[in-house]
Amino acid sequence: MDKVGGVILAAGRGERMGAPINKAFLPLGGRPLLLHSILTFEAATAVDAYVVVSHPEDAAFCRALLAPYGLRKLVAVVDGGAIRQESAAAGVRSLPEVCILVAIHDAARPLLSLELLQGAVTRLRGGAGPSSPGADPAPPGAALVVAVPVKETIKLVDESGQVRDTPDRRRLWAAQTPQIFRRDLLLRAYAAAERDGFVGTDDASLVERLGAPVEVYRGDYDNIKVTTPEDWRMAQALLDQRALEAPVSAASGLAIPTTVRVGIGYDVHPFDPGRPLFLGGVEIPEGPGLAGHSDADAALHALMDACLGAAGLRDIGQHFPPGDPRWKDAPSLALLASVRSMLEAAGYAVNQVDLAIAAEVPRLAPYVELMQQRIGVALGIPPGNVGIKATTAEGLGFVGRREGIAVWAIATIIRRN
Repeated sequence: MDKVGGVILAAGRGERMGAPINKAFLPLGGRPLLLHSILTFEAATAVDAYVVVSHPEDAAFCRALLAPYGLRKLVAVVDGGAIRQESAAAGVRSLPEVCILVAIHDAARPLLSLELLQGAVTRLRGGAGPSSPGADPAPPGAALVVAVPVKETIKLVDESGQVRDTPDRRRLWAAQTPQIFRRDLLLRAYAAAERDGFVGTDDASLVERLGAPVEVYRGDYDNIKVTTPEDWRMAQALLDQRALEAPVSAASGLAIPTTVRVGIGYDVHPFDPGRPLFLGGVEIPEGPGLAGHSDADAALHALMDACLGAAGLRDIGQHFPPGDPRWKDAPSLALLASVRSMLEAAGYAVNQVDLAIAAEVPRLAPYVELMQQRIGVALGIPPGNVGIKATTAEGLGFVGRREGIAVWAIATIIRRN
């Protein structure tokens, strides 16, 4: 049976979302938006391997964010290109050679169901998928697009705003992802588009230019694309509805009270001008850097201790010993995500955190919002639940003498029995 490789596209900038970081990393339903699609690909027995395509500026952050999850099928995080089809082509070329079929999926569609992904792959391989019960097995195909019939009446409008035509909506389908292709056909389509200077709105449009048949596979109206804050609210509402429809584990069916616990953390690092400065998961180019075995992110180190302390777990020195070569220059954002996993294993979830950073240099105000976003992603909480205050020591002590940075952190966690 042909092996299947997945390409999950997360290389866009998401300007219409209005967030300071790529929307793929924003928390949705308690986990990064990107992770929803990744976990579906991980669970799909029809998928053998996959890559994530990230914007080059986000690649290190993306790898750090995903590192704690033990993703067995993830082959690589690949740098994307200037446009979507360049990113998709980079992802396809990075898959193992044994992958004959390729499933391209937008990370911006986090509600892709396992059944839809499995069914679409089965259909292209040459069998009746679950959306067509009782159908005769189809011959193996070369290209398939997940899509849904258009519900609304569509108008063709010219540049002056005048309606020029009303197409018959019975023939109109809204394309979604995944879109699945034979790898050799898709690579030929990319090459032809690059040669001709053609830019398509999806991968199927590139294959269509070659004259190859593209089959439509019935998709799911819940498989929405998150582009704007309105889409985000819709996706969250759909996730909430799924949670309500999930089986209730408690015999009574009643919600069990939540226990709140609080922990504090403190960390200090001296300056090291020879290293880059990381604070709150953000690289700050003004520097100077901090000395330490990992990336020496004092803010995240204090925060990890606060989270671990709230759960009654041992401090970060026990979990990530400074003499262990595995943690040399390690991104603390990945370590924070690991701490989140430790809390989840112990039955806890982070609810809210607050940090106070004392530093004479550099000026941190321009980076606070990005710190909130990245910490929120790593802990699975909204950025509004991340408090960050930057202050100085008024010239007093080692901070005042510009010898280093000190951070205090408080974390509240909740336990659901």
